Amino acid sequence: QVQLVESGGGSVQAGGSLRLSCVASRRYGFYVMGWFRQAPGKEREGLARIYVGSGSTYVVDSVKGRFTISQDNAKKTLYLEMNNLQPEDTAMYYCAADCRSYSGNWDQTSRYTYWGQGTQVTVSS
Repeated sequence: QVQLVESGGGSVQAGGSLRLSCVASRRYGFYVMGWFRQAPGKEREGLARIYVGSGSTYVVDSVKGRFTISQDNAKKTLYLEMNNLQPEDTAMYYCAADCRSYSGNWDQTSRYTYWGQGTQVTVSS
């Protein structure tokens, strides 16, 4: 069974930065990994994804320029670098992974088999 473990969340003031990490118990066979977040009362939203094999990345417009997704295959770790954090970024952040290629939208939560437990990010003004 694959496990994903996120870390790096915390409380910061507006304008601050955090780097989230997601360590996988194994990455062999992963096709895509993504970062999502969910604020209280809101749906889980996709922030960024990476195709593990090619390293191709995509970041949604709402956080582009502030958030960066990257990976270290040797460390079996996915990262989300977050800069200039704002109170509206407050949420639980999750990483997700799947082994299958998919023709639909990468941010459909149903396409991901593996999820981490989440790490909380709180940004105060």
